[in-house]
Amino acid sequence: MKRTKDRTGDRMDESGNGGWLTYAFKFQYQTQNIMRITKIEIFRLKIKLSRPFIISLGPKTHADNVVVKITTDSKLTGFGECSPSTTINGENAETCFAVAGHLAKHLTGKSPLDIPGCMQIMDSLFYGNTSIKSAFDIAIHDIASQHAGMPLYAFLGGKNNKRLHTDYTISLDDANVMVADALDIKDRGFPFIKVKLGDNRENDVDRIRRITAVTGNDIPLRLDANQGWDKLQAIGVLNDLADCNIQYCEEPIPRWDFMSLPEVTQASPIPVMADESCFDHHDADRLIKLGACDYINIKLGKSSGLYKARKIAGISSAAGIKMMVGGFVETRLAFTASAHLSLSNDHIVFSDFDSPMMMVEDPVSGGIVYGKGGLVEVPESNGLGAWIDDSYLKSLPSVVIE
Repeated sequence: MKRTKDRTGDRMDESGNGGWLTYAFKFQYQTQNIMRITKIEIFRLKIKLSRPFIISLGPKTHADNVVVKITTDSKLTGFGECSPSTTINGENAETCFAVAGHLAKHLTGKSPLDIPGCMQIMDSLFYGNTSIKSAFDIAIHDIASQHAGMPLYAFLGGKNNKRLHTDYTISLDDANVMVADALDIKDRGFPFIKVKLGDNRENDVDRIRRITAVTGNDIPLRLDANQGWDKLQAIGVLNDLADCNIQYCEEPIPRWDFMSLPEVTQASPIPVMADESCFDHHDADRLIKLGACDYINIKLGKSSGLYKARKIAGISSAAGIKMMVGGFVETRLAFTASAHLSLSNDHIVFSDFDSPMMMVEDPVSGGIVYGKGGLVEVPESNGLGAWIDDSYLKSLPSVVIE
């Protein structure tokens, strides 16, 4: 597949970062001795979903998340959140809570303005554990962008100059249930419908045919197999559905079989998006060099947060690869960080921010606001612009590191 480099988009520095790093980190290094982390609080946050959320890797009934609150000696505080997935990043709330305590002990006393230094500390302590690292990363970026006196998207080098429209996702289920869900999403005015697949060729093709019959071809579908097919099944399903209005298909085959992904992409009439096979910038670089995908899905819980997510975005945009920012089952807290990230790069053109709308409770103050049909409004206040009030946090299991 021929790739063209975008010479007018996000510039890269020698480390593969976007050009935003030049200003932001120069600023941080000049001031890093001014501010120190004095306290880190870690909370378990569990919220029931309105109904089970089912993908090919299994069901979820709750958002079982971890929230990190970082306090500094300048009294600035930052918030972060992660939603671990045992089947994707190998973490759950218990492991995140335990690892968070170790990370907090080593980050206390450090400068939150030295973002690369904080990330290096976390990576030197634990390989992987990308979910819990992302919660710390978001909180640190929250503080740094507050200190810089600008919204997080501006701190990342972006502008609030594009419309972010989230899709809404249909769980993998009986075809009749999925058709009913599709009609409901259409009636609610969402411009895109995401459909979870990964069962088998016959059933999955039938699901999409029946959904398309009731939604029409005016509403684009976004497919996500979550690694559910093998190579031949994937090629078969995607060719069977070539006449449907499908924007892309995420991670059609197992992530360990990424060497077969170029063959699937070349044989598919539908664009292929890498998700679970792309955790960080090293993965992105490899997939792009292989010609393995048309698009890339960035999730903060895979990339360890914004710092490495921006590296993925820089590498991808330099190669002319468009991206989506998605997530796991986070609240509006973490998805606000994802929305800020989306505004930082013109090659990020897809948004998948629907999980908070599936929860029976919303504990977040500030943050993104969902408008009609999933239009997402990003806060203009300094920093992340999202937090959880102390009155709510006091009710949660927690540990404090000072």
